[in-house]
Amino acid sequence: MSQPVSHLAEMALPLFETDEAQPVPVKGTKARLPSYISDHRARLRERFMSGGAAALPDYEMLELVLFRAIPRQDVKPLARRLLDRFGDFNGVLSASPSRLKEMHGVGDAVVQELKIVEAAAHRLSRARVMGRRVVSSWDQLIDYCHTTMSHRETEQFRVLYLDRKNTLIADEAAAEGTVGHVPVYPREIVKRALELSASALILVHNHPSGDPSPSRDDIDMTERVRSAAAALEITLHDHIIIGKSREVSFRSDGYLT
Repeated sequence: MSQPVSHLAEMALPLFETDEAQPVPVKGTKARLPSYISDHRARLRERFMSGGAAALPDYEMLELVLFRAIPRQDVKPLARRLLDRFGDFNGVLSASPSRLKEMHGVGDAVVQELKIVEAAAHRLSRARVMGRRVVSSWDQLIDYCHTTMSHRETEQFRVLYLDRKNTLIADEAAAEGTVGHVPVYPREIVKRALELSASALILVHNHPSGDPSPSRDDIDMTERVRSAAAALEITLHDHIIIGKSREVSFRSDGYLT
């Protein structure tokens, strides 16, 4: 994510609501950041622009995001509290607005900035796989699934629809569920495949527990979808379960032959 130059960022700051009480400048005067804060922000932006995200730990990347939402105070303590609560940078971005707002110092402006960055990450990741052959972009596909699903607090079931050349033509959320269950309807999945003229499918869902090991229900449901699809000469290529840090492929692990 590119970082706006400092003076443009400061010009845009008044457009955002701040999340903690801030000194209100007297009308007609120019509010200035304390030098230790402005110098720190300038150094951090410079390090990001020169070294990229790899040059910064998670808490400093989070600081960069928080600068616009909280323009006139040190955001490092809040960044560290968020990481302590949600685990890592992706966990913070993926947290629900209600859970974020449970944190002291987090209001609408902070939630807005975090959700903008999350949406941008999802769009970028999705753009790398849509319209491409799955065989040649498998790693990017797995990265996309992890980006969009690994930190979800409830189960989501997605279907990736492929054409005859195994090019990804659609990615759709077929169902949302609770922490441990998501309803799946094979007939609806196959019906949608016919509408899209898809020749093959890849099923994807997440396990909020973090462990991607398939349950008996996961295995049975996969077989029901496979059977329904096969009846109409549609191939089920794989079912991928996304955990916190790894995934399970039914095809690779022998659950789907």
